[in-house]
This record gives sequence, C-alpha cells and structure tokens, in this order.
Amino acid sequence: VQLVESGGGLVQAGASLRLSCTASGRTLSSYAMGWFRQAPGKEREFVGSISWNGGRTHYADSVRGRITITRDNVKNTMYLQMNGLKPEDTAVYYCAARFPGNLVTSNMTDYTYWGQGTLVTVSS
Repeated sequence: VQLVESGGGLVQAGASLRLSCTASGRTLSSYAMGWFRQAPGKEREFVGSISWNGGRTHYADSVRGRITITRDNVKNTMYLQMNGLKPEDTAVYYCAARFPGNLVTSNMTDYTYWGQGTLVTVSS
C-alpha cells in the first residue's frame, strides 16, 4: 500500500487548508486512518484518526474544533480540513493506515502504512 499526501503549502495565520491522502495498491475501505504531524525539532504527534467507514473520529486536544477528518472510500482518499490555522500548526503532515478499521487510535505504533508527508507552513 502506498499513501500519498497532497495539499500542503504556505498560508497565512487564520487561513484554511485541506490535505488529502490517497492510497494506491490496495483499497483502504477496511482500514482506519490517521493524520500525524511533525514540527521542526519536535517529535511526531497525533492529529486525528477516522474509522473505516467514517463513523468514528478522534482528534487531538490541540486541534479539536479546528479540524475535520473525512474519507471517501470510493476514491480511496482521506481528507484533513484545517481551519483557523496558527503558526504552531507548521509541520510536515503524514497520513497513516491501520487494520482492522474499527479502532481509532492515537498511537503511532498501531499504524502499518505511512505516507511521505506534506509540508504545511503557517506564517504569522
């Protein structure tokens, strides 16, 4: 399975951005998926996750209320909608997938497949 993130870029504080994570090689309709991020000089951290059918989501406290994770299993794609971006949201954002898909988890070691990341830079 290959995961490819897209949609990153340079935005001003307060802007919105939507990241996409598209899978190839296998359908991910039975996988839970997650978003993580790694800021410069910091460890990778959990952002949010979504169950296989989108019925359950779990968000980190630091972003709850500003982000929404959705997925389109027909397109084999997961999305991360981010609103009200802050400079501290600057990071490389990674998507990941795990099986089985009913469990939404914030633990990185629970995820099997990872993308290469897309950079989001928020200027003040």
